[in-house]
Amino acid sequence: MALISYRTYLVFEFDERETIKNITDHVEMILEESKVREGLVLVSALHTTSAVFINDDEEGLIQDTLEYLEKTIPDHKVPYYRHNKSEKDAPAHLKRNAVGRSETISVTDGRMDLGNWEQIFYADFNGNRKKKLCIKIIGE
Repeated sequence: MALISYRTYLVFEFDERETIKNITDHVEMILEESKVREGLVLVSALHTTSAVFINDDEEGLIQDTLEYLEKTIPDHKVPYYRHNKSEKDAPAHLKRNAVGRSETISVTDGRMDLGNWEQIFYADFNGNRKKKLCIKIIGE
């Protein structure tokens, strides 16, 4: 079989300042379009204030995640975040660092190898502007 390299982008813009959205269905549709049966899917946030992660899609867990990040990296720090001298989004950058830029998922028989409850999430920590994710699929 020939090696396939398939890349596309998803663009999101949310009204909320911070939000977490399940993007699993989007990635599954892109995988199907790619025709890859065996390989890897890479889902990468292309902004320094957004992240990608895998977890359970349970409303309480999503809210707990946002609250945990807010307690760990609060909006306001005393005396202040150094980055906030130029821009006012230091907490969004730090939250992205804590969560991570991307996830890689193996593909077997045309389906992502995700556990029973695992879903792919996009987290935006500085909303109200368009942000892009890269979906790169490599395989046969």
